[in-house]
Amino acid sequence: MGLDQMESGETALYLFCFARADAVRGLQATAVDGHRPVLTIRHAPDLWAVVSEVAREDFCGPAAELHLQQLAWVAPRAVRHEAVIEEVMAYSPVLPLPFGTLFSSAEALSKFVDRHRETIALFLQQVADHEEWSVKGWLDRKQALQDLTSTRLTAEQNRLSALPPGARHFAEQRICRDLEKGLSLWLNETSRTVASDLTRYAADFRECALSPSAHPESGAEEVLNWAFLLPASAIAAFQERVQRADLDYRPQGLTLQLSGPWPPFRFVPAMSSTGAP
Repeated sequence: MGLDQMESGETALYLFCFARADAVRGLQATAVDGHRPVLTIRHAPDLWAVVSEVAREDFCGPAAELHLQQLAWVAPRAVRHEAVIEEVMAYSPVLPLPFGTLFSSAEALSKFVDRHRETIALFLQQVADHEEWSVKGWLDRKQALQDLTSTRLTAEQNRLSALPPGARHFAEQRICRDLEKGLSLWLNETSRTVASDLTRYAADFRECALSPSAHPESGAEEVLNWAFLLPASAIAAFQERVQRADLDYRPQGLTLQLSGPWPPFRFVPAMSSTGAP
């Protein structure tokens, strides 16, 4: 958030995204406060900023610091923020900005655009006819260990059956301990295989931070969180490949979850913080 840019005054300029098409002038969504209209500012024949006015105190000052720590305050505004960007996506490629990106005035925004015009224009060109899709992987460790153990014991059945009962028991226990250590290796190898396969369809790829929370339904842990920037022509084939991989690995305890399309947040280039959001 560009709070360091703020000057005294009652309102600030809230930036949602940059877009190329002038069709964004007819947006129906409301601003993050749920009341003010969404506006556009033209910076070039093919470069528009999608903005709104916001109350300065909502994002700047002691009260704002408390608001931004409260999920009940942030969540509906964050949903409106993304809703505006998703509506713009129906008309134009977008460069989305994070929730709470503020400027003190239209002049301050223009200075930022002047500094980063080439970067913004190149990004909008790169994401034209592309969509961001997310693939998450959830691991049921118990199921994965059971599958690895069953496979290993079957492979060594002849050797184990030739051992005396006591020796066989200890050998099976040692195999189980080894497999617990080897689960991470299996997951790493599987992840590389799946990522290598899926990135063939993508123009760009990002590995994203994992959530520490378990899956709300299965209790599985999140072990993969990937973002793919996909050409429109590759989306159907990509979706089919993710579904096939999920069917392949689900019996081994690894579930793949596909979602999208999303605004291309994960691929936005870095822009200098001086006078920037």
